[in-house]
Amino acid sequence: MKDQVIQARVIRARDICKQRGITQQEIAHALGASQSQVSRILCSAGVKRSRLQEEVCLYVERFDVGVTAEAVRSNDELIDAIRTTWNGTAAHAKALSAVIRSLAALQVGACHQGADQGEHA
Repeated sequence: MKDQVIQARVIRARDICKQRGITQQEIAHALGASQSQVSRILCSAGVKRSRLQEEVCLYVERFDVGVTAEAVRSNDELIDAIRTTWNGTAAHAKALSAVIRSLAALQVGACHQGADQGEHA
């Protein structure tokens, strides 16, 4: 069953790329992977579940509907990080949320820094 869910996500990611004009090279550059790795994932050529496959799907999905609750639930690494970090209190949840939201500021800063250096982020 889980393989079918993974396969459906990859197919959806491939469809989003076609609809939005997202290239394999763009995905590869953003994730620090090769274009051929991204191609293998999006073509579903017998690729087993991997961290890169998850990263490709998450990268592409955000162009369609943003990050969904299902995308969060299916990200084992994120869930594990929350489980090992959060103490279960509302105050701690609020603090972790602030830390996570602050990462967006770092991403924007990196994009501007790359543009200042003549790179495309």
